[in-house]
Amino acid sequence: MEPRELQRGLEAARGRLADAHSFLHIDEKAAELAALDERAAAPDFWNDAAAAQAVSKQASNLRATLADYGRATGLADDAAAALELASDDEAFAAEAERTLGELAALLDALEVESWFSGEFDAGDAILTVNPGQGGLEAQDWTEMLYQMYVHYAEDKGWKVTVLDLVPGEGIGLDRATIQIEGRYAYGMLRSEIGIHRLVRISPTDAKKRRQTTFASVEVLPVLTDDIEVDLNPADVRVDVYRSSGPGGQCVNTTDSAVRLTHEPTGIVVTCQNEKSQLQNKEAAFRVLRAKLYELEERKRQEELDELRGVRMDNSFGSQIRNYVLFPYQLVKDLRSGVETGNVDAVLGGALEPFIIGYHTWRVSSQ
Repeated sequence: MEPRELQRGLEAARGRLADAHSFLHIDEKAAELAALDERAAAPDFWNDAAAAQAVSKQASNLRATLADYGRATGLADDAAAALELASDDEAFAAEAERTLGELAALLDALEVESWFSGEFDAGDAILTVNPGQGGLEAQDWTEMLYQMYVHYAEDKGWKVTVLDLVPGEGIGLDRATIQIEGRYAYGMLRSEIGIHRLVRISPTDAKKRRQTTFASVEVLPVLTDDIEVDLNPADVRVDVYRSSGPGGQCVNTTDSAVRLTHEPTGIVVTCQNEKSQLQNKEAAFRVLRAKLYELEERKRQEELDELRGVRMDNSFGSQIRNYVLFPYQLVKDLRSGVETGNVDAVLGGALEPFIIGYHTWRVSSQ
């Protein structure tokens, strides 16, 4: 690349960097982090462990954003320095081009981060996959999706905790619930809510006929303790039973699995993959709180839309993405239009283009 072109690239990057300083509210975040660090330095900070962990996590997210912005500023300075020396040594021109490429990728990531301004977007997520129409095929598809999300999360360095994993009858899974802990996990994974459709030759059909199968994906935020949820313990029936799948040392020997039934709404939550009944109960209540919160938020939104005269579009549970393995190979998101023929890569966790594509479409549609 010619030095003049590199200079134009640097000027454009400087402009994007200034924009990032504004839309990321860098100065406000620095002040917020300083206040949180001051709280963490108090002698009684860890007296309330749950509150302390929430503050520490919030500080960690702020620190990561500020560090990324600082690294972007450093890359811009490095590119400028390399450009100054490029007229005397072509090696510096190559260094400037490489640095500008790295800077552009980092600025892309910072711009994506700015899209996640919701109350829970920066936090952790609870993701559940349930089989839809298709019998045994749907159970197999549920396991394939479960594995896909686990691989995606692990590739991003996020922590995955299995809360509930129920084997299907013969093959696959009848249900899978995982907690995913990572920076912007909930914000990113909101793109996955809805129905996922698989088309392939059935591995369970002796006649090798083409089969269409469905599974639903639900994504909820992990709520912090300061979020108020209308949950009366007296309204919850707690049943314990023996775990039916992989889990802790006591699986199939003690009644460690827990089923919660919220009687006013009929919502049922199960958890069986922690080692003790107490841990399973705590995890199940965490999921139940998230479900009740999401239910109330949905009701409020429907009431607002009704008052505004907005025609409701049932996005929850609607088909969002097709995965075709036969007669051709294609994964296509029906909202953003993002598609690829590399089905194996997607099922192996290469979801980033679809997730970023969805959020690009969402932001542009607002």
